[in-house]
This record gives sequence, structure tokens and C-alpha cells, in this order.
Amino acid sequence: MDALLPKHCSSFPIASKHAFKFSSIPRTKALRFPLLFNLEKSRNYSNAVRRNEPTFNEEAYEAERLSLDAAARKLMAESSDKEAQDPEDPKAWKWIIRKRIWDLMEARNIAQFPRPVHHRIPNFIGSHIAAGKLSELEVFKEATCVKVNPDTPQKQVRFLTLNGGKKLLTPQPRLRTGFFSILEYSMLSPSTIKEACTSVGVAKYGKPIGLEEKIKVDLIVIGSVAVDPKTGARLGKGEGFAELEYGMLRYMDAIDDSTPVITSVHDEQLVDDIPIEKLLVHDVPVDIICTPSQVIFTNTSIPKPQGIYWDKLSPEKLGQIKILRQLKSKIERESGQKLPCGPSQKLPPTARRIS
Repeated sequence: MDALLPKHCSSFPIASKHAFKFSSIPRTKALRFPLLFNLEKSRNYSNAVRRNEPTFNEEAYEAERLSLDAAARKLMAESSDKEAQDPEDPKAWKWIIRKRIWDLMEARNIAQFPRPVHHRIPNFIGSHIAAGKLSELEVFKEATCVKVNPDTPQKQVRFLTLNGGKKLLTPQPRLRTGFFSILEYSMLSPSTIKEACTSVGVAKYGKPIGLEEKIKVDLIVIGSVAVDPKTGARLGKGEGFAELEYGMLRYMDAIDDSTPVITSVHDEQLVDDIPIEKLLVHDVPVDIICTPSQVIFTNTSIPKPQGIYWDKLSPEKLGQIKILRQLKSKIERESGQKLPCGPSQKLPPTARRIS
């Protein structure tokens, strides 16, 4: 998700003056009225302390998130350059396609903040239009609970989900500080719904859930770097978190093969050179693609992942994601068998939980 709160626009209705709170003032206004802004923050903090409630440090959370995201992108850039130049590396072809799309979006200026879009799920011009087309689909209208990725181009999808009275299931960024958070319209006010669509808002207003939560997800919205409209094959930014999230939802029986998977992308992100035979068993295909100009039903024949493939999961990634370690221990304890582990990999530092 982007680092800044959403700007006022027609897609994000502005709250009435009666519902307006200082806590929702954009940073620029906060700087113009520092005394009132800091006074309100102080009151909120004091009230929380009196009620013996945990306080949420927005600035510290966002500063650490941005720092760690930058570290992750730097390491991904180094790894991708190395892998792309090695013809024997099984991931080389993926990086070639990703770089082509990222370069194209920057060159044609169809990329939006945050830029550059390299090593991100790229934000694109017309993302709100693609989100609008997605919201008109019957599978979205009929859904009660929608899982949406936390990236910037899907921010409007998250808003439409909440504003439509649906449950929004959003993963913590890179699963660093937790697992999934659930948000509902009833948990928010008109002045906080916009903020709830950002990473800070999810952490601030969302209800964290664990693997034992009994939920049913009716629809999955996933971000993509590139996607093939004829086969439904997709490429993410290369970290594998969408696959882990999908696998964990399968383990929870929250989804099955019939759960639709949708992605929203720019038309320039549609490709025809993703070789199906080179996809891995945990790669998640998409059923529907929404772009600013069209809706595509892929009728994909690519099998959907059936769970978490432990032999693809490195010890380092397992060490960084507490929820996965807990799940692995639980399965091993119940089955009496040790699960396999994937090859080692170099990862950036993880975040600490900020209270």
C-alpha cells in the first residue's frame, strides 16, 4: 500500500464536518495546525491509556514499514539481476518479463505513485476505473467477504469492498507483523474509511485473525505485474507472498478451487509469453482480469494450489514469518512427521510488531 493517506477525490467521499476528526487530517494540514493536531493526538493517547487500551504509533509504524520495504526492494533488485543473467536459473524468464513490463510502464508514463514501479505491484493510471469494473461483476456483488492484496493499485477495490458493506480481508504487508486483518464498515466511521484502505489504516483499525479463525472468503483479488489473458497465468513481483497467503487460506478451508481469483491491471500488463509448462505448483492463476478498458474471463485450466508447499519455502522465510512457523509446528506435532524445507535464500530484515 502507499505510504500516504488517500487524497480527497470523487472515489473517496469526504466526510461531513460533523464526523470530521483531527486524526484524519492529512499530514500537510497537520503541519499547518501543529498545536491543534498535537493536542488532539495527546488527548487520544491519554484517553487510550486511561482505558488501558494499547496505543498505535502511526508514525513509527509507517517509518519502519517504508524503511523495510526499501530494503526488500533493494535486495530483490540485486537477486533479480543475478538470476536474470543466469540462463540456467529457473527464475530467469520471470525476471525478464517483469523488467520488460516495469520498464514499459515507466517509459510510457502509465505508472503512478509510488514510483519507480520496479519490484512493486505497479500502480497504474486508470486503476480506479479497473476497480469500478471489478465492482460491477456479479461475483463481487454477491460476495460477503473479499480478500484483497495490500498494494496501491488495489486501494480502490478495498474501498469499494468496505463501502459496499462487505468484510475486507487484507494480509499484513509481507506477513511481517502478523497474518490477516479483517475490517468491516461497521468498525469504521465516514472519516476513517479512507484511512482504513491504507497499510497504516489496516494495522490501526483491522481485527487480527489467526489460523483457527472460521471464515469463508468468497472472492480473492490479487495484484499482478503481468498476466496472460488467454491462460490466466500471472506473475507477481517475485516474493511469493500471494502464494503463501493463498496456501494458508486453503489450509483454513476458507477457500477452495471454486473461489474466483481476480486481478486488476493496466492493458499494457497483458502478455502472451508466460510459458505454462514453466509455472510452479504454487503459482496462482487468475479467473478474471479487469483493466481500465475491459473485463476478461480467462477460463483458466491451470490447477490452483492446494495448500502450502513446504519444499518451496526457505528456512529464512520461515524464520521471518511467525504464523508459518506456528503452522509448521502444529502440522508436524499432529502428524508426527517432519515437513520438508526449501532451498536457502537471502532475505531483508523483518519488521517488529509496533504497539
